[in-house]
Amino acid sequence: LHTNHIIMAGDTETHLSDYAENNNVIRQPFLIGVSGGTASGKSSVCEKIMELLGQNEIDHHQRQVAILSQDSFYRELTPEQKAKALKGQFNFDHPDAFDNELVMKTLWQIMQGKTVQIPVYDFFTHSRKDEFVTVYPADVVLFEGILMFYSQEIRDLFQMKLFVDTDADTRLSRRVLRDIGERGRDLEQVLTQYITFVKPAFEEFCLPTKKYADVIIPRGADNLVAINLIVQHIQDILNGGLTKRHSGCMNGHSTPARQRRTSESSSRPH
Repeated sequence: LHTNHIIMAGDTETHLSDYAENNNVIRQPFLIGVSGGTASGKSSVCEKIMELLGQNEIDHHQRQVAILSQDSFYRELTPEQKAKALKGQFNFDHPDAFDNELVMKTLWQIMQGKTVQIPVYDFFTHSRKDEFVTVYPADVVLFEGILMFYSQEIRDLFQMKLFVDTDADTRLSRRVLRDIGERGRDLEQVLTQYITFVKPAFEEFCLPTKKYADVIIPRGADNLVAINLIVQHIQDILNGGLTKRHSGCMNGHSTPARQRRTSESSSRPH
């Protein structure tokens, strides 16, 4: 599936030519932003895309698709902020909670075909761990987070923007189960934090960015029709066959039956 060049989606149909550096061909990856409210299924959508592309069982060095999370880029907290966080009184859903400078630096490095080190955030201690996750160069990079589209500087780097739109009650129930089961919170703390910070921040900062999305995915990872369309689009990119999007499935037109059969035969069952 290796491409000779990546062509950006959009009316410009810009060709991004390869260039050689130290005899290694470097391709500029296709960046996809994935946003949506807390526990909307952003990670699950990314994982389902990875699975259907057959990338989840491939060694990290060889993968053509990589997934990053905005959760990795929470700022280092001051002692006062950390004390608030441990009591559930710090707003982790506010734009200021994220280290956007590091997000930008990381995205630029990814666009240059570099291997990057991603911080690991500890949700029990509300601090960055000493370890890092290594992300190797890929043809397609999925970057998910509640506020991926809030900053125009970051938003403009994505060639495709997806918004996972899931019912608020479903998101709350998932959030409660996750925070109690995986992050050591108690029910009262989770609900207080949700009402005080999470819900207001979603309505003020996250939901308004839905208008920037190219594709809105209702029901998240359960929406296999939408995800399969996106997977077909990514396969076009990986195959280097994305020459014109006017006739493509992402612009509201049907994909030819021959292409659909090819996609279905090469996709892994869920």
